This record gives sequence, structure tokens and C-alpha cells, in this order.
Amino acid sequence: MSLFLLFLFLVYGGVHLYFFIRLKPAISPGVISSLFWGLFLLLMVIAPVLVRVLEKQGLEVFARFIAYTGYLWMGFIFLFFTASLVIDIYHGFIHAARFFFHSEFSALFLTKRTAFLLPFVCGIILVLYGCFEAGDIRTERIVIKTSKIPASVGKLTIAQISDVHLGLIVREDRLTKIVALINAASPDILVSTGDLVDGQINSMTGMAELFGNIRPGLGKFAVTGNHEVYAGMSQAVDFTERAGFRMLRNEVLTAGGLINIAGIDDPAAGGAMRSRQTQEKSLLMKAFPEKFTLLLKHRPAVERESLGLFDLQLSGHVHKGQIFPFNLLTFIFYPVKVGFGRYPENSALYVSRGTGTWGPPVRLLAPPEVTVIELIHSDS
Repeated sequence: MSLFLLFLFLVYGGVHLYFFIRLKPAISPGVISSLFWGLFLLLMVIAPVLVRVLEKQGLEVFARFIAYTGYLWMGFIFLFFTASLVIDIYHGFIHAARFFFHSEFSALFLTKRTAFLLPFVCGIILVLYGCFEAGDIRTERIVIKTSKIPASVGKLTIAQISDVHLGLIVREDRLTKIVALINAASPDILVSTGDLVDGQINSMTGMAELFGNIRPGLGKFAVTGNHEVYAGMSQAVDFTERAGFRMLRNEVLTAGGLINIAGIDDPAAGGAMRSRQTQEKSLLMKAFPEKFTLLLKHRPAVERESLGLFDLQLSGHVHKGQIFPFNLLTFIFYPVKVGFGRYPENSALYVSRGTGTWGPPVRLLAPPEVTVIELIHSDS
């Protein structure tokens, strides 16, 4: 894990070095201006670490200020970097054309100033839009017909939240909006598929109580995500339980005698891959096969051995990349369709885009969602 974090830190530092290299010929800064930009970029590189240090020391006001500044900048610089790469590729094609056609295409090259300012302005505009999109929480509705819901019941409504990331940035105002959207759906069951919290729990006084405004008839259930581990498992579980959720940590139960709900711990909590696969299969085999089985699992990985033992797996984790084009990167690690997908042996998977934000309070082409699943009785 430490090597992976070091790799990410080096990549992030490299992106900032790239920005500085593009900046210098574009605006020709003097000594003082260069020093300012150098110190600012260094501060932005270490900002994510600084946020956690300040948070652990209980300096919440400073931590929140650095979090907003550093994470907004993170969103900006990655968008700047992406747009700049497009320009670099464009220039690469022109160089190739000059070589193959033995002709001059000098007029097609952008000046160094333009090649810097275009992605700079583009990054600012997209971050501003992304802040709006991050607050535009949508309700996604899915209808599943199944013979495993009794005809006498007719319909069960499940609301799913995932990757809320309550902490320094996702606060009471966002949570109040989420609670209102959930209550508007009048669910029988509310589930959280991991990453309900983001960091230190001591900065979240009062947020657990907001969940008390949601009173589904069959209960609230949650599983751990990787951020519960990062925040401190015992604290994260305590917060989730104070919010009224029943934590399902590698266990299965039957809610109201109507539906099986199984919950799997996130791999960040430990355990060998093969052991987890066997544990999941063994757990699902304990469920009543005549009842609809809902599997809660933070990461959208469907185990082949579990197919046929669950009807619907609800997951999150990937945020649909959160900021385009990072969905292409998340697809490499989790090659599944975000949204609803069917699998062999009558199993299905729904992958949420997430309800909150991690890091930058920005979303681009990946709006947040509260998911409402209606299980409707069908004889077929």
C-alpha cells in the first residue's frame, strides 16, 4: 500500500512539474513570480497529506480550508493535464505530417502561450461546471420483476447510497439533500454500499443524527468500503451504527421474512483473495434460496463461484471515474458497466456512480445518484 501511495505521489508531483514546464515559456515569469509558482505548486502537491495531518490534530477549520483549496486544484490540474495532452498529441500529428509529406505546417502549430492558456481556461470552466454537477444528485430508478417477492407484498422498494464520503467537504447541506431524495422514494429498505465516511469521524458531529429522519419499514443496512478502513474501522462502524444502519460484516440475514440481505467486508479490511471468494460463496449458501437475495459489496467484482446464489449485487467504488476521462482508468481495474447489468444464472449487478465525491468536490459526466430499485412480483 505504501509503495502504491508513493507511486501516486510521484505521478501527482510529475503532473505539477509538467504544469510548471508549460507555464514558464507561456508567461515568462520573473524570479519572484517563478518562486511563487514553485512554492504554490509544492504546497498543492503535499495538500492531500497536509489535510490528513491537520484533521488528525483536530484543526478542522484549517484542514477544511486546505481540503477545498487543494482538492479543487487537484480537479483543475488533472483537467489541465488532460487538455494539454490533447494539444501535445495534435502537435505530434503535425510533426509526423511534416516528416511524411516533407512540407511545412508551421501555421497549424499553437504558440506556447496559446497552448498553455487554452487548457488553463478549459480547466477553470470545467471545474466550475463540475462543482455544479457534483451537487446535482439524481434519482436513478430500476424495476426488477421477480417471482421471489410474494404476491401478497407486490413490491419492495430499496434505496441505495454509495460513496457518500462524509467528511471535510461533503457536509450537512449535501447530506440533507440526500436524505430528502431518499425519503421522497419512500423505501422499504435503505442500503449503503461502502465509503459512507471519508476521514476522521471527529469532524462529523451531528451528521449521524440526520439519518434518523429516514425510517424504512424493513431497516437500514450497510457494508464497509475501503474508506471505512482508512478512517479507522471501529470509529467508522460506530458512526454508521449511530446513523441507524445495521452493519453486515460477512453475514446474511432475512429482513422482515421477505428478502435475504448479505453483506461482504471490503478487501481493504484484509484477507486473501481466495479466502474471500470461498467466504462469499459459503455466506450466500446460508440464505433461503426461495427468497430474493440482495448482495451488498463495495467493489463491483462479481465472483464466478457466487453466480446463481444471489439475485442482485449492489456496488459502488468506481464513481464512474468521477471526472471524465478517469472512467477510462477505472474501467481498466473494474471492467464492468456502470449501471445495471445481467449475469449468468439469473444474477445481476448494479454499479452506482456514487452519491458524494472523493477528493475534488467536482464531477464531470458522472453525476451523483441515489438509486431506487423496485422489486415487483411476477409469476414469470
